[in-house]
Amino acid sequence: MDSIVGKKSSLTWAVHISLLILVLLWVFPTAGLLVSSFRTSDQIATSGWWKSFAPSVQNQTLRAAPSNEQKEIDGKFVIEGNLFESGKAAQISAWGVSSREIDVFKPGDIGELRKGGQVTVQANGDYRIEHTEAFTGKRGSRIFITGTQDPEFTMDNYRSVLFDPNNAEGMAKAFFNTLTVTIPATVIPILVAAFAAYALAWMNFPGRALLIACVVGLLVVPLQLALIPLLRFHNDIGIGKGYLGVWMAHTGFGLPLAIYLLRNYMVGLPKDIIENARVDGATEFQIFTKIILPLSFPALASFAIFQFLWTWNDLLVALVFLIDSSGETTVMTKQIVELLGTRGGNWEILATSAFVSIAVPLIVFFAMQRYLVRGLLAGSVK
Repeated sequence: MDSIVGKKSSLTWAVHISLLILVLLWVFPTAGLLVSSFRTSDQIATSGWWKSFAPSVQNQTLRAAPSNEQKEIDGKFVIEGNLFESGKAAQISAWGVSSREIDVFKPGDIGELRKGGQVTVQANGDYRIEHTEAFTGKRGSRIFITGTQDPEFTMDNYRSVLFDPNNAEGMAKAFFNTLTVTIPATVIPILVAAFAAYALAWMNFPGRALLIACVVGLLVVPLQLALIPLLRFHNDIGIGKGYLGVWMAHTGFGLPLAIYLLRNYMVGLPKDIIENARVDGATEFQIFTKIILPLSFPALASFAIFQFLWTWNDLLVALVFLIDSSGETTVMTKQIVELLGTRGGNWEILATSAFVSIAVPLIVFFAMQRYLVRGLLAGSVK
């Protein structure tokens, strides 16, 4: 009885747990990137994204107002204000005037400044600095605080990335450059592979089995192995520094898998439909366009998802075949790498730029994912 066909396996729970783990491994980093894109630089530096919805304890170095804002009150020179920026607030639990002792005072205590004078800091950030002599210097006194910061989210990161002239111009240009690379590099291999797959599946000609074996063999050829020879060939024929070269490179690297998936799917289509069409006088091209292509849409969509994701997230091929020092053809992956060099400390800008980069692939995946499994399982059953 244990071998009865159709009996539910005892290891189903293991499959479900494994699937859940894989989903969580994919969802958690994406969720963390999304949350981090709405956080400030101080919050990112002091706590992880999973703590962003709860109050956090932060150590900050803030400055009082400069000496040009001092006032003379009752024979003393006084500087007053609030340590926090407008709209921000924290509950201070300890403070100090030295980097070696950042929590030596409690709110309301009086501390002595090294350059003379006294300072008092309240729990809400209000401070008062006074001295019998006039304050000098262009920068205000440093005050180290330890406080509880309420959760804070902001759209300033997206405004900076998308609309700030210092950042938006580069990211917007890179976004459209990436679309310029990705769309043709997805459409061209699908068109070529569809014709080739139909020929390998339903047309009899000498050497067909050998061609199928070559296609399967090309699946294991590393992309890196062909980069230098292909770049030299592109340079020799004059397409090595533009969009045409990168389109052809992505087409060549994507064709083996595309032909393999589509051929497996087309072989599984009902043979009677094709034979009846031939009896009725339909040409091979008419059979391909009016019968095979509509029935093969799941496989076409499945490969389109893969090719779009690979091309959109590609950096290596773009660096090799889009050689442009002016930045006119810079794609988003390269733009983010450049941000790592110029804005390496601004993690909020990097997180926002990265999430903007993955937004389009996410939309494409969720819009077409119902075709993914159907296309991948093509030809597995009759």
